[in-house]
Amino acid sequence: MQALKLVDIERSQSRKAPNLDYASTHKDVVERCKHGNRQAQFELYRLYSRAMYNICLRMLRNEQDAEDILQRSFLDVFSHLDSFRYQSSVGAWIKRIVVNNCINHLKRNKVHFEAFEPRHAAVEDAPVPLRETDMDVERIKHAVGQLPDGYRAVFTLYLFEGYDHQEIAEIMGITEATSKSQLSRAKQKVKRLLTQEHTRSNR
Repeated sequence: MQALKLVDIERSQSRKAPNLDYASTHKDVVERCKHGNRQAQFELYRLYSRAMYNICLRMLRNEQDAEDILQRSFLDVFSHLDSFRYQSSVGAWIKRIVVNNCINHLKRNKVHFEAFEPRHAAVEDAPVPLRETDMDVERIKHAVGQLPDGYRAVFTLYLFEGYDHQEIAEIMGITEATSKSQLSRAKQKVKRLLTQEHTRSNR
């Protein structure tokens, strides 16, 4: 899969909320970073590194890989910050770079995506309800961590990071139908994992 160009990253984010005033979002810090101010670079890293690390960890499941991708992503951020034109928030721009690097890492490690098959459409479109007792954030995160890479990547991008299926398909080099299929199967597996855990805890 070819990595998205940084100009495409910013353009994609700008479609989401064109009426917001992105120019005021940490603009002073960004401008000082563009001029090579090391203190400003540290400040930008401080502002966004924790949230971006959490994205890496959800996507990759491995702490060392998450740390490596985080550092690589901020190197990309500082190397290409001159191309940032405030068409999106700087946080959204950084997040897209982080997500893209996570996906590239998964691709290099041969992440597998099960292709969508029309005969499974009825099953894939069926709702997968979760009981209120299952809706514990930490339990859900733990269950998501047990998903296969393909399921986990789509589940995380769609439900945690707010990407739609068209964007996920573009980022991951799959079809929208496959993205929808991966999400549905991931939700079913999370449901089973939560049910199994609930059963074990009540024995």
